[in-house]
Amino acid sequence: MTTTTDDILEGGRKLPLMEEFYTLQGEGFHMGKAAYFIRVGGCDVGCSWCDSKESWNARLFPPVPVEQVVENAAACPAMTVVVTGGEPSMYPMDYLTGKLHQQGIKTMVETSGAYPLTGQWDWICLSPKKYSPPVKSIYERANELKVIVQHAGDLEWAERNADLVSEKCQLFLQPEWSKSEQIMETLTQYVMQHPKWRISLQSHKYMRIP
Repeated sequence: MTTTTDDILEGGRKLPLMEEFYTLQGEGFHMGKAAYFIRVGGCDVGCSWCDSKESWNARLFPPVPVEQVVENAAACPAMTVVVTGGEPSMYPMDYLTGKLHQQGIKTMVETSGAYPLTGQWDWICLSPKKYSPPVKSIYERANELKVIVQHAGDLEWAERNADLVSEKCQLFLQPEWSKSEQIMETLTQYVMQHPKWRISLQSHKYMRIP
């Protein structure tokens, strides 16, 4: 009998946990707010500029019972969880989000949308990647669109995605960290000319927090 990923994860009752920590949200709409971060291992999107490449190989992170993670999150006063990765859409998330909601914890996720997203989320941040575009179903669910910009050509990709999300979706352009000095003037000028967008910065790197 072949053992599948779903068998190993017990239908979402376990997840390949890379790390968990309490900190401030560094990016996007909720920047500066306290939250408990749950980073799952495993991603096949393969962004060259990814700042958590060590998360790509899920086999490095043995599955951890969801109840243990929820207990840790509930011990923090923010009562808000951000699930990130890796790529959260690779895994069944209904059990995790259900347990978090039972504890009165707000659920947030950051995803590339490369796979259909499961789970019940209070906030969905879609950060689409060119080489592994989002599935169509994620666009109407997204509360926030955050596009990483390395060069001016990425702005066309940003607009293509902005055309697909709902009118209520918050739109952000974020300079890729290693290119931020070179691209910042382009971004500020672009946002002034297209004020539907806002700029997101990786403020946690300036604050030197996780």
